[in-house]
Order: sequence, then C-alpha cells, then structure tokens
Amino acid sequence: MTETIIAVSRLKIEFPYDYELISETISRIRKAGSRGELGKIIAAEVQAYSVPDLQVIGGRLNNEIAKIPNPYRDAVRPYFISQIFGMHHELLLMNRTGKFDTMNGPVSDRETFQKFCDTVPEGCFSWDESGVRNPFFRRPRNRLFYYLIAAFTMFVLEKPGHPVGMPFPGGFRVELKGDTYYCLIRDKEKEVFYSICNFCPAVQSEESPAS
Repeated sequence: MTETIIAVSRLKIEFPYDYELISETISRIRKAGSRGELGKIIAAEVQAYSVPDLQVIGGRLNNEIAKIPNPYRDAVRPYFISQIFGMHHELLLMNRTGKFDTMNGPVSDRETFQKFCDTVPEGCFSWDESGVRNPFFRRPRNRLFYYLIAAFTMFVLEKPGHPVGMPFPGGFRVELKGDTYYCLIRDKEKEVFYSICNFCPAVQSEESPAS
C-alpha cells in the first residue's frame, strides 16, 4: 500500500493538469440525475478524446494484450476490444441517435455509483508505470477513458464491466442467465480498490467453471 501511495503522489506531481481534469470530470458525472443524463455527460467527455488519443489508448491496450501468454491471449483479445472500443462505439451511437433522451430512470444503485466516482481520481494514478518507455502510454487521462467506458457500461446500460462470454484463467466466464449476469471472479478483486469489478452489476457465482 505504501508503494501505491508513493506512485500516486509522484504521478500527481508529474501530471497536475490530468489530476485536475479527472477530478472535474468525475464531479460532473456524479451529478447526473438519470441514466440518460449520465450517458450524455459521459459521451461529451469521451468525445473530447482526439483520434491520436484513441490511437494511443488502442496501442496501450494491444501492448497489454501482447503480454498475455497464448492460447489465452487469442481467446480474450476480442473481448477486451469489445469491452473498450465496442462500448465506445455504442456510447457515441446512442448519443447521436437520441437514445439517452428516453432513459429517464435513475441510476439503479446510487450508492455503488457514488463509490465508483470516489475511486476514479485515485484509481487513474494508482499504477506504477515508471518502466513504461512510451510517455504517451503513462497519461492518467488515458486511463480515465477506461473508467468512462466502464461507467457507461455498468451504470447506464447496467451490464457487467467485462462482456458476457469473456473468459478468465481457470475456465471462468461472465454469463447471462435469464435477466441476471453472473461472474465467478466478481468478488476476487476487493483488495484492488480501483478495480471496476468492485462496482460491477454482475452477481458473484459459486458454480465451478465449465470443463
């Protein structure tokens, strides 16, 4: 924990503009009165990312996927892309076609949503990436993009942060049974305070992985 605090403090000094921007962004998001309003706010924030920004974010995602050993790497790659850029496309499409105008219901779990908002600013800085050579990969604002997409997925669409069917080591997958989402690793990330799993609408499953 001490190492995490040191990393956060160092990054705040290195990227003071990012910390202010991230804090202001989350302040706007937490005030959303409905799921539709939340969707519109997130869309406006995401649209501030330029094409070069998205290319850097995509490059970082591909770099992280490349570190995963096969055959798991090939199995999980399309799900990671869907989780980030599939949801990015859906967010912008819903905003452009006015879908958020009809979503007048409140965020269903306001307490969890507020805890998510509390976590994001620190979470964006809680990664010790001093060994990363590409300086553009280290921007905390780029990590905010992942949280914005997760907020759209979990609190606007009310879907799990990881796509249905996404495999995890050990044979675990995110599943949809009826109207309920299940995940065998839902509660395994509690020690990692900035993990989106801590705020996911999926229910912890106790079933054994499929063989």
